[in-house]
Amino acid sequence: MKVVATSRTEQGSGASRRLRRAGQVPGIVYGFDKEAQAISIEHNPLWHSLKKELFHSSVLTLEIDGKAEKVLLRDVQAHPYKQQILHIDFQRVDENVPIHMAVPLHYFGHLESPAVKLHGGQVTFVANQMEVVCLPKDLPEFVKVDCGILDITKRSIHVSDVALPEGVSIPEHGQQDASLVTVKIKNAAAKAAEAAND
Repeated sequence: MKVVATSRTEQGSGASRRLRRAGQVPGIVYGFDKEAQAISIEHNPLWHSLKKELFHSSVLTLEIDGKAEKVLLRDVQAHPYKQQILHIDFQRVDENVPIHMAVPLHYFGHLESPAVKLHGGQVTFVANQMEVVCLPKDLPEFVKVDCGILDITKRSIHVSDVALPEGVSIPEHGQQDASLVTVKIKNAAAKAAEAAND
């Protein structure tokens, strides 16, 4: 996805207020051994882009004064009650250096799982995203989580259970055992199932 921006020299709260009144969003792009650069972006196209899941979890092309570079969206500040973006941060990426990124989780198969179909279980999705590490070219738009394995004996799915795309891994900081999905099965149904298995 592409974002068109212009460089700006004026900074500070007064300059930011003037930009917002003119329908622009102040922002900054930083990283990759370059100086941070102040930018401004037209508000309405940015507002619509931010509603798309892909905008938050992919490598973006940021064009500043006609020159393009690859970036990640790192922070967005929105007005507490107005439909207005107040500030936005982007981080430059090096295509040869792995990145850490939170990507959306897309769940499927839970309605067909034995836990739901046979035992009337109630599925709870604990997380809607997970952090991954990969080269920018390998960054997935989302990660699929197959919930069809949920059953009496398998009542949760953890990060370590998820099949990741090639070139994508999990950061090593305790996230591996984090629970993504759980299922609650009524005691009567569980006991009946266990009795049938005896």
